Amino acid sequence: MPFATSARAASIDPFLAMEVAERAFALERAGARVIHLELGEPDCEPPREAVDACAEALRAGETHYTDSRGIPELREAIAAEKSRRAGVRVDPDRVLVTAGTSPAMLLVFGLLVEPGAEVLIPTPHYPCYPNFVRFCGGVPRFVPTDPRDGWQIDADAVRRALGPRTAALVFGSPANPTGAVQSAATLGTLASLGVPLVSDEIYDGLVFDGGFAPSALAASDDAFALDGFSKRYAMTGFRLGFVIAPAAALRRLQVMQQNLFISCNHFVQRAGVAALAHGDPTRRAMLAAYARRRDVLVAGLRALGFEVPSLPDGAFYVFADASRFGRDSRKLAFDLLERAHVAVTPGVDFGEAGEGFLRFTLSAPDADVEEALARLAGALPRPA
Repeated sequence: MPFATSARAASIDPFLAMEVAERAFALERAGARVIHLELGEPDCEPPREAVDACAEALRAGETHYTDSRGIPELREAIAAEKSRRAGVRVDPDRVLVTAGTSPAMLLVFGLLVEPGAEVLIPTPHYPCYPNFVRFCGGVPRFVPTDPRDGWQIDADAVRRALGPRTAALVFGSPANPTGAVQSAATLGTLASLGVPLVSDEIYDGLVFDGGFAPSALAASDDAFALDGFSKRYAMTGFRLGFVIAPAAALRRLQVMQQNLFISCNHFVQRAGVAALAHGDPTRRAMLAAYARRRDVLVAGLRALGFEVPSLPDGAFYVFADASRFGRDSRKLAFDLLERAHVAVTPGVDFGEAGEGFLRFTLSAPDADVEEALARLAGALPRPA
């Protein structure tokens, strides 16, 4: 029987990183060996203590609903760890645990965005930001950043983009896809604009060259910090995230969580407690591997003719200008997948400002990075 789809559903664009991955999976089922440089998923194992804690919780029968905000032990551990990283005290009562960072994002935009409200998004941007905004009835408004400035957010450009319907500013730091880390001064200036900051800090702790990523929580008591366990502790499949929100927002977020998600899995929350207590060696090992691969990949891409305007400061991606090989990044990415069996993400996935670029992940084994460069050398089209 035919049925009509909602405008809300129709507003969601395909996630091209997943579209590439799903085609790559099909090639693998047909016998190809694909090198995966498209997905933002760590290639190492999660902390053993987290796995053991999860299994023990299952055996102990911790398989029921919890407090919709999360178990107290996890909220307290998150607050303590985030206080240390952010340099400001975070009250556990400001923490809401979610089944991944994406549900936290949905809850926050559901709280802040009225129909027709605008959300400012520095771009290139994580592909899902505008889709969450549209799903909540809002209108994304993009603020370009410049690769020559290391993709830093231009606070003056943000100020010029403000309007009577501006509801929030959302950004990542470290950022996906650019790896840009925003300074404390920039965050302070953005906070002074009087618009709620929604700071995606999922890559916090993954900053190169001894650096760190200042938190928006240190810039404003009214900031929303989105974070989780997927990237820092290689726990993507656990689906465990959280939001640290202004105290005045928690009750409404809690009510939405009760209705939309009820609570996060009990046994997975135990894994989170263990990861916070024992997971730093995992983070340090990943960061060392990413730093090594970053240098190899950037040098190799530049030798092939890509432009990499600046080294990423954090996260685990290289965003490379491939426009000399063709301006249609989607076509180029799928051509390289078919011809070289190397999966990369089209830059247009990250907004029109990313068109002509390709994103390469650093979360692949060293040997795969080297082999991918060799395969690309024989598959790239002639420069335009």
